Amino acid sequence: MNMSDIPEREIAERPEGYGGPNLSPVGLELVPHELADGVWALMANLPPKDNNGVVAGRDAALVIDAGITADVSATIQAITADLTDRPLRYLVNTTYHGDHTFGNAAFPDEVVIVSSRANKANMTDLAYEKRSRSANMYGDDALLDAITHWREPDLTFDAYAEIDLGGRIVQLHHFGPGNGPGDTVVYVPDARTAWTGNFVCHAGIAPMLLQAGPDPYLGSLRRMREALPELETVVSGHGPMGDGPAAVDWLIGYLERLREEVLTSVKAGHSLEETFAACTDPWAEHLDPSLSAALAGYSLPQGPAQQGMRALCRDLHRLNILATYRGYAG
Repeated sequence: MNMSDIPEREIAERPEGYGGPNLSPVGLELVPHELADGVWALMANLPPKDNNGVVAGRDAALVIDAGITADVSATIQAITADLTDRPLRYLVNTTYHGDHTFGNAAFPDEVVIVSSRANKANMTDLAYEKRSRSANMYGDDALLDAITHWREPDLTFDAYAEIDLGGRIVQLHHFGPGNGPGDTVVYVPDARTAWTGNFVCHAGIAPMLLQAGPDPYLGSLRRMREALPELETVVSGHGPMGDGPAAVDWLIGYLERLREEVLTSVKAGHSLEETFAACTDPWAEHLDPSLSAALAGYSLPQGPAQQGMRALCRDLHRLNILATYRGYAG
């Protein structure tokens, strides 16, 4: 991918009444789930707050994503030290978004931060990124005021890289644009598990088309499906972990239908409001059954997690219609 192809800004427009995901770390707890010997998902107790991961080999450990504040970063490092005595040597950023990267600066200097070249290219305007994420902080903007330095990745790659932790290889993939221009997938082959950041969530959770339309996203997903034929589990940046192939297949189907319905509406000369009405809403009545089951163990202060996730998915779906409409109408 050409650097000139990377959009400078994510879409700032939002549909009327849009809420969006709550990224505030208030109330966040990270619960370790062992997926294989030396491989853990750190799952947020309150979806859709950020998940993380820890992978340990014979010689070193690696953490996936840094958290939104220094306090969250400190929690991730403390959990890592409890889980393994291997020295923490690497931190991988799955995206450039601040809820995944603002905590970079709180990691020791000797921890090498790795991500795609496209992610690093988007980590140049801290003030703008803080404003973008503030919309999802729900009154906790003071937490972002403490972020004064955005530590960028030390090492970057274009499409593929490997990190050898000693007896365990961790693969890093950039399949192309999706949620953003530089989505980085962290795959542990012997655990058949991928940390996908904002690129792929549990089947039934709507994506966010922030910097790319459905067409390039579909190409990236198909490349992922071809490159990781033994994938079993995805640990996304937000929400429950789930069946990997099912998640990729569901998202491809969703984006194909979104593309077709919006393009048909644009060709017919319909307005944005008419396009909202014309597009299928997969969450009009219920959640995907597998997603509903995955959320059964969660409970949110304002009510069942299923209700909150359904409302969020409908918000994100309307955002996706808007972004796709602007792209095709333009």
